[in-house]
Amino acid sequence: MRIIHKLLGTLILLIDWLTAPKGIKRPEEVQAVINEQTKAITLYQYKACPFCVKVRRSMKRQSLSIETRDAKRCEMAKIELLKGGGKLKVPCLKVVNDTGSEKWMYESKDIIGYLEQRFSEAA
Repeated sequence: MRIIHKLLGTLILLIDWLTAPKGIKRPEEVQAVINEQTKAITLYQYKACPFCVKVRRSMKRQSLSIETRDAKRCEMAKIELLKGGGKLKVPCLKVVNDTGSEKWMYESKDIIGYLEQRFSEAA
């Protein structure tokens, strides 16, 4: 079973690499504002998780430079995810607002919807 998971993970990553979307082009000053806003956002993920790939592809299409943390290979990321989000489930988007409070968002569809709504208005 482990071999099948390894093969599927490799296949997912290969297809993702071969079909990588292009990011949108924005004026430099608009992109700089968005880059500053994305510093308060972190995506907890597993590299070959199909739902995580889906979120990362959406981030790339929107030209969002959001930090990613691999909760499978990095023990510190796993601890942060469990402590902050409450469960070891990916993808999980951590958003820190202006007051410093954190929002932890699971489900790829919800994460993509949030990012599209928040950053399409900034463009």
